[in-house]
Amino acid sequence: MKKVVLYTDGACSGNPGVGGWGAVLMFKGFEKRISGAEQSTTNNRMELTAVIEGLKCLKEPCEVEIYSDSAYTVNGFNNGWVYGWEKTGFKKADNKPVLNDDLWRELLSLTRIHCVTFIKVKGHADNEYNNLCDNLATEAVKNLKNKL
Repeated sequence: MKKVVLYTDGACSGNPGVGGWGAVLMFKGFEKRISGAEQSTTNNRMELTAVIEGLKCLKEPCEVEIYSDSAYTVNGFNNGWVYGWEKTGFKKADNKPVLNDDLWRELLSLTRIHCVTFIKVKGHADNEYNNLCDNLATEAVKNLKNKL
């Protein structure tokens, strides 16, 4: 199975507000940089979208190390929240729907294609690729704002 490293980040100008996401995929010394933006979203939606869009770039099942500064995203998998939500139809203990359930469902489906490991990195620190993803996300926000 091919080994891929995926760095991701999301950003939002206002929360909710204009949001962007960035991702960098690395495979055998090659890098692919992707990004995008949405007009009305939240930071958490952009964090999840970055991982989803990165995984959607893979053309076959891979072993993927996913690096994110989003505790929301990483803990969703590493603490098993997403699996519990799946069992309850994506309802919380109070029977209200889980926020961003559409994205959690899509991400869960994508993680079942690949062998994924989520790794939490410190945001806005000295991690070169996390900073690069942050720049991709914030540039996507700026570009969208300039078009509005």
